[in-house]
Amino acid sequence: MKKITIPSFREKKRAGQRVTMITVYDHVFARLVEASEAEMILVGDSLGMVIQGLTLTNPVTSEEIIYHTKAVRRGAPDTLVVGDMPFMSYQVGPEAALTSAGRIVKESGADCVKLEGGIHVAPSVLKITRAGIPVVGHIGLTPQSSSALGGFKVQGKTREEAEQLIADARALDEAGVFAIVLECIPSGVAKVITESVRATTIGVGAGPWVDGHNLNAYDLLGLFGDFVPRFARRYKKMGTECTEVFNAFTRDVRSGNYPAKEETYGGGPEIDKHFPLR
Repeated sequence: MKKITIPSFREKKRAGQRVTMITVYDHVFARLVEASEAEMILVGDSLGMVIQGLTLTNPVTSEEIIYHTKAVRRGAPDTLVVGDMPFMSYQVGPEAALTSAGRIVKESGADCVKLEGGIHVAPSVLKITRAGIPVVGHIGLTPQSSSALGGFKVQGKTREEAEQLIADARALDEAGVFAIVLECIPSGVAKVITESVRATTIGVGAGPWVDGHNLNAYDLLGLFGDFVPRFARRYKKMGTECTEVFNAFTRDVRSGNYPAKEETYGGGPEIDKHFPLR
């Protein structure tokens, strides 16, 4: 499939064609997404929780984002790759934000960057987009600010919060983002935002009235056995299947059924005569 271009997002929005973004962090999963019909990959700072086992995303560094995005880029050369901007890589101000965004794009090969926040980060978004770097916004539940928000919970449930989210989305739109992630907000609020901005809205637990959706590959495949967000649809339960495979391998090792002769390297007739395989 031909790689989606940034200008085509507005064409798809006008035509009512939804886009799909899948979050992955490595070469293997990137190749699988590349082989699929999905248009976008997000290398999120959620890698801190998913890959590193942290309780928050905040400790993730730009170096780690770059490392993982480089692996994804190699696995998905023809998929649009979004590199996340980690905590404190853009909050200091527009100049610092541009430097961080430029580094992520230049060193990792990402096509664009994503950052969290609304009105207060609009000046940084404007600085980055004017430098020619495409930006994806992110409002609603913003994990980097989860402590200030009272945890990982739905945002925009009151009228005041909803109006603030709409204002945030419009500010990001005016600053030049081509897409906005709407995470964990009521579907009605997401609908108003989608109809109020030129940017493509990508829902993460934001209901059906958005321009596209993003889910984590680990959730889609059912690799997590504990907490699963309400919005995360598990198409498979591969976590259980993986454990079954590991157990089967362990039993074969213990019983001597692995490795079999066809799974073992021989040394030729003369060597095998003196060192026979079982």
